[in-house]
Amino acid sequence: MTILLLKIVGALALLMYGMKVMSEALQKLAGPQLRHVLSKMTTNRVSGVLTGMFTTVAVQSSTATTVMTVSFVNAGLLTLVQAISVIMGANIGTTLTAWIMSAGFSFKISTFVWPVFLFGLILIYSKKHRYVGDFLFGAAFMFLALTTLGESQLPPEYMGDLQKFFSSFDPTSFGTILLFLLFGTVLTCILQSSAALMAITMMLCTQAGLPIYLGIALVMGENIGTTLTANLVALTANTEARRAAFGHLFFNVFGVIWVLCIFRHFVNLACGFVGLVPEDPSTITPTRLTFALAAFHTCFNVTNTIVLLPFVNQVAKICCWVWKPKANKDEDDFRLRFISAGIMKTPELSVLEAQKEIHSFAIRIQRMFHMVEELLGEKDTDKFTKLFTRIEKYEGISDNMEIEIAKYLDQVSDAHLSDETKNKVRAMLREISEIESIGDANYNMARTINRRIKGKEDFTPEQYKHMHEMMQLVDNALTQMNVILVGHKQDNDVNKSFNTENEINNYRSQLKSQNINDINDHKYTYAIGTMYMDIIQECEKLGDYVVNVVEARMGEKQKDA
Repeated sequence: MTILLLKIVGALALLMYGMKVMSEALQKLAGPQLRHVLSKMTTNRVSGVLTGMFTTVAVQSSTATTVMTVSFVNAGLLTLVQAISVIMGANIGTTLTAWIMSAGFSFKISTFVWPVFLFGLILIYSKKHRYVGDFLFGAAFMFLALTTLGESQLPPEYMGDLQKFFSSFDPTSFGTILLFLLFGTVLTCILQSSAALMAITMMLCTQAGLPIYLGIALVMGENIGTTLTANLVALTANTEARRAAFGHLFFNVFGVIWVLCIFRHFVNLACGFVGLVPEDPSTITPTRLTFALAAFHTCFNVTNTIVLLPFVNQVAKICCWVWKPKANKDEDDFRLRFISAGIMKTPELSVLEAQKEIHSFAIRIQRMFHMVEELLGEKDTDKFTKLFTRIEKYEGISDNMEIEIAKYLDQVSDAHLSDETKNKVRAMLREISEIESIGDANYNMARTINRRIKGKEDFTPEQYKHMHEMMQLVDNALTQMNVILVGHKQDNDVNKSFNTENEINNYRSQLKSQNINDINDHKYTYAIGTMYMDIIQECEKLGDYVVNVVEARMGEKQKDA
């Protein structure tokens, strides 16, 4: 019995690993296209459902689709209503897994698995098609695990004990149905895999005499337990992402509640599609039992979607009522808005959150530049001191943001990524380094202005005019950079950034020559001329950093567009 138990546990582990390998391989194959599909094909609730359904069928993981959706809401690419419709579709798409399992339990396909392993290995070593090879390996592992579970026959004495145990429950009792529903929920939360519990349920129904009503109660519990992953991910995300994850939980709990009200009628209807009548023992066969579980899973999610789809806006309002907006924090506090460790479950798609965080970083740095502009013209001593202290705080925030985003990207790069995504990660590491350098340039200008305040001399009106004109050019460059950080290649005009950089360089050269002449003409002292040129030079450096960010971003976007 110990050997058999280890065999079953090992087969379940192989099943979960196979599905994980399949899902990751398909995500790498789809790459940016998958992100584009999710972010663009959700113009209305019906297209949102279809998008969620086909995406889940493609990646063979409703968890991956749901986590992606929560991530997109967190990044502001999907609205809550769009996200709820996508999650509804993901619930329908995941039912394909149940049908695949039914086939694996019902038909002996282990003979065909071994050639698939060989073919998959050849593709992996070919490198060009290695992701297809990974997918075939995952599929072969999954079917091998299902066949092993189907062939794992319990000894007669244990079979009898299990049958006696299950027969002690009244399958027509509402209390028994609720108890097994609770079992299904708890076990799915523990295993973190509804697929594994579905396999266990099929095994119990076909071998241990678990009544179909109780097996279906376990499946209903699986639908609730599987929502835990997205809700755990959302705990570290923003309010909108938490609402999207709660929408997933609400969808499944609502469906379970109304199905419980008409439980026997609904189960009989679903089982009837595969020719199984629960009250007629002559229609109950192992094959029909597995297909009946898959049929119920599909009927449950399709019917629940049809019922709730017209009320998506109302569901969104309930989610908003449950998750109130977070209290507004001081905008000067250091915090990351978009990235979190939980979203690392789909590393191939974590790049999106990192890019949104980089854009947030760039906006914060431009805000810091505006403070430097304000500091230059501030004459009130108290206001000047407060503003300079705030700029110093932003310098610390800038350093921290670079470190935290780099850490996150380092974690992403530790996962198995496609070559395209690896290039994006490298480009983003360059972006954050250059943006942090912009923060350094801002702080250097603020320190120069502070030095001037402590001295007895002031800049001339002409110098103030030139510095503000230079800062206006730099501000234009920063604005263009922020547009490029969120835009697509075909929508971006990179020449604007390069032209602005040329203007900054030319103006710096002009002011440098003029500064030497003005010092020689004794219009101001050498000391004030040096501080004046320090600010101008930092503006020119800042312009260089901006162009570096733009080049890194557009180099990344060329393949993505």
